[in-house]
Amino acid sequence: MSEQLACMVADLEPGSAMLAELTLADGSDIPVAIVRADDGDFYAIDDLCTHGEVSLSEGDVDGCHVECWAHGSRFDVRTGEPDELPAITPVKTYPTRVEGERVLVDVDAPKNSLKENA
Repeated sequence: MSEQLACMVADLEPGSAMLAELTLADGSDIPVAIVRADDGDFYAIDDLCTHGEVSLSEGDVDGCHVECWAHGSRFDVRTGEPDELPAITPVKTYPTRVEGERVLVDVDAPKNSLKENA
């Protein structure tokens, strides 16, 4: 697969997140948190917190971070890196692009975290 429609620009106000069920090339579904940072930029990350498997799309967005509502772990939506315990493992991030009013995500091309590149 390649890019697929995750949502429309108007679906998310800056500083908010939503769940998108996208499809991998093998046909399996994957839950992705679509985050619109406070500056209006869009990001896509795995929806499940790596600490407690809680939906990150239900968390609070602050700047370029989303906070897991269950235990307070914060993830940088640009890199997937956690910067607040108890999570220590990053979430996957996905290439995201706005085309007109459509927010497109490519879940078949996850980006590497900074730790994976170290």
